[in-house]
Amino acid sequence: MQDQQGFRFTGTGGEYFRIWIVNLFLTIITFGIYSAWAKVKRMQYFYRNTWLNGSSFDYHGSPYAILKGRIIAVVLFGAYNITIKTAPPVGAAILLLIMVAMPLLIVKSFQFRLRNASYRGLRFSFVGTIKAAYLNFIFYPLLALISLTLLSPLAQQRIKKYQHENSRYGQTQFSFTAGVGGFYKIYVMAVLMTIVVIGVVAGGVGYLIYHMGSMPAGNDPKQFWKYIVAIYVGLLSLMFMVSPYVVSRTQNLIWNNTYLGPHRFTSALQARQLFWIFLSNIVGIIVTLGLFKPFADIRFMRYHVESMGLQMEGDMENFVAEQNQDVSAVGTEVAQIFDFDIDF
Repeated sequence: MQDQQGFRFTGTGGEYFRIWIVNLFLTIITFGIYSAWAKVKRMQYFYRNTWLNGSSFDYHGSPYAILKGRIIAVVLFGAYNITIKTAPPVGAAILLLIMVAMPLLIVKSFQFRLRNASYRGLRFSFVGTIKAAYLNFIFYPLLALISLTLLSPLAQQRIKKYQHENSRYGQTQFSFTAGVGGFYKIYVMAVLMTIVVIGVVAGGVGYLIYHMGSMPAGNDPKQFWKYIVAIYVGLLSLMFMVSPYVVSRTQNLIWNNTYLGPHRFTSALQARQLFWIFLSNIVGIIVTLGLFKPFADIRFMRYHVESMGLQMEGDMENFVAEQNQDVSAVGTEVAQIFDFDIDF
């Protein structure tokens, strides 16, 4: 028996604005140190306002662990930026070290994020191996680079498959069934839409150049500013069409092919709705000199979350109860050696 459960988001712009403005102020006066605590407060707000079947999610990340991860990242990238100018061979060696260590850091970041996320008191976890991480985060992206992005859809599909199939809730593994073909369809459509954008812009510029060249002497050149504005607005509008299309189709493809045991996730993002959210959010942020940012985040998060659902095979209460029993039997996991979170 199938039971469709929709996700709900209950956060509001006013509530989040108060958190955001305090986080921003404290991060500035502490020269960035408070950013780790700011991230925990932000994550907790978004998790605790995301609901499924009458219960909300929660976030348990430690700001000290996050700060440790950020210090490591800043030291590595800071050392690279300094030495690449003063001692290029040393800088190249540090860059190589970062590239070699990146899959390991990504896996540890995945483990941190999922281990510190819970639903109804039961934690998520990530069990991907380091060896597979090197294959998916080094080998396939290199193939995409060598192929001049022709294999980018393959690389993206492999990465999402690795990420989802190695995640679990309690003892139940997630699975991922989306094939490479679905990703290629999105990429092909995005390329075609980009070609349209370039064609429209090129046509507009050509039209402008032609009329400026044939403009009678003494004619006011200011009249052609309307063409410049029209071309600019047209470019922005068309580019806004490409991004919402890619974001909506990619999320729908990924989550409509993701399962938690026998239970299937659903996603129904619409490009037109995303287009309006993106456009109005940017206008709001510009007009308010950035103060609309937390309201923009809430608007996007609400639409993103509430477009998703979980198609249950059976009863949610029984499923969660079974997971708790399995976890109790297995016992707690051994603490991770690297307990930090790095943003990528």
